[in-house]
Amino acid sequence: MNKKINRRNFIKTTATAAIGMPTLIPASALGKNGAVAPSNRIIVGGIGLGPRGRKVLAGFFAQKDCQFVAIADVQKERREIIKRLADREYGNTDCATYDDMSGVLGRDDIDSVIIATGDRWHTTASITAARAGKDIYCEKPCAMNIMECQQLDDTVRKHKRVFQAGTQRRSVPNFKLAVDLARSGKLGQVTSVHAGILELQQYLEPLPAEPEPDPSDVNWDKWLGPSPWMDFNAAYCRGRWRNHAGLYAAWRLPEWGSHTIDVCQWAADADGTTPIEYEPVSDGEIVAKYSNGVKLVMRLSGFEGEGVWQEGLGTCPVRFEGDEGWVEAGDAKAIVTSNPKMLKNKTYDQLNGTDPVLHARNFLDCVKTREDPICNSTAVRYGHMACFAAAISWKLGRKVTFDPKKERFIGDTEANRMRTYKRRKRYKI
Repeated sequence: MNKKINRRNFIKTTATAAIGMPTLIPASALGKNGAVAPSNRIIVGGIGLGPRGRKVLAGFFAQKDCQFVAIADVQKERREIIKRLADREYGNTDCATYDDMSGVLGRDDIDSVIIATGDRWHTTASITAARAGKDIYCEKPCAMNIMECQQLDDTVRKHKRVFQAGTQRRSVPNFKLAVDLARSGKLGQVTSVHAGILELQQYLEPLPAEPEPDPSDVNWDKWLGPSPWMDFNAAYCRGRWRNHAGLYAAWRLPEWGSHTIDVCQWAADADGTTPIEYEPVSDGEIVAKYSNGVKLVMRLSGFEGEGVWQEGLGTCPVRFEGDEGWVEAGDAKAIVTSNPKMLKNKTYDQLNGTDPVLHARNFLDCVKTREDPICNSTAVRYGHMACFAAAISWKLGRKVTFDPKKERFIGDTEANRMRTYKRRKRYKI
C-alpha cells in the first residue's frame, strides 16, 4: 500500500472500475463533449504570477488539455488572487497555495510550471524546476546576465526538460510571417535586422527603507532571492523594482530586447550564435555585426510603418532588410513591406503581440512530443547573450568584441567581469 501510484494509471483504473455506474461519472471525466479526460491533461503549477503572469495563465486556461492546480508566491495577496482565478475557472476550490516554490515543485502530480516572477528569480526558479523534473514556461528576460544564460540552458539540456521562454511574438502570426519572408528569400539576401528597444538608463537609487512586513504577507528575503540585499520598500512589491540594480537586467535593454532582438535572431537564422561586434553609435542606437556580415541594429525609432505606435506598427517593432526589399512588424497586428506583392495570397490571424495563447499551445504540444518549443533554452541562451553584450558595450561606452563559441569578450577583462554578479549564498545555483 505504500507503493506510489502513478497519477494517470490511478485515474485510468478508477474510471474503469466505475463503468458499472456510468451515471456517477461526468462526461468531462471521460473526455466527451469536447472535454479532455483527466488522464490526458497536463497538470500545471505556477510560481510568482503577478499581472503578466495572470495574462499568461489566461492563455493556459484557454487550452482544454491542461489544468492549473497550484500557485506558489511569497506575496499572500498575489497567491490568493491566482487561487480565486483558478477556482472560478474550474468551478471548484481545489487550487492549492504555497508561500515557497518547493510546495509546487515537490508535487509528483504536477508536470509543468509557469514562472512569471521578477527578472531576478527567472533563472534560479527555472533551474530548480528542471532539477525537480518539471517542464517550464518562463517569462522573459529569462536571465540576469550572460553566465545565467549558460547555466539555464546547460541545466535544461542536462535534465531533458521542455523549456519555453515567454517570447510569445515567435508564435504571433504577423511576426511569424515577417520572419518567414526574411528566411525564405523573399527579401533577397538579408543584410540587416532591426530591433526596437527602450532607451537605456543607469540604475535608479534604492528606494527609502521601510519596516519589513510580516513574512506571512510578504517574505522579503525570499522576494529578493539571489539579488544583493536591499532594504524593504513596499513599492518594489508593487512593480517598482524595474531598473534597480540586482532586480532588473542590464539597464533596460533585455526588457525589450528579449522581445525584439529575439525575433531578429530568429529572422537572421542566428539562434545558435550571436553577433561578434557591438558598438553604441548614439544615445539611442547600438549596432552589432554577425560573423557573416549581417547587421543587428538596436534603436528607439525610425521604422517605416511606425507612425503613432497605437495606429502604426505598435510596440516592439522589428524590421528585416534584404538586397531586394524589407518588411516590418509590430504588436498592433500590423505588417508592412517595401512591396505589397510580397503579401499576395498571404493571410494571418489578427493577434496582438502580447497575446500568449498560441505560445502556450506550442509549449503544451512540445510537452507531449518532447520536441523543442519555438523559443527553447538554447535560443534563449544566444538571444539573451546578444542583449547583454550590447548592454555592456553601452555601459562601457565603446566597441566590444564577443566570441560566441567561447562565450567571452575577446581581450577585454573589464567587459568579462560584467558577465555575472555575486549571488547571495543561500540562493546559489
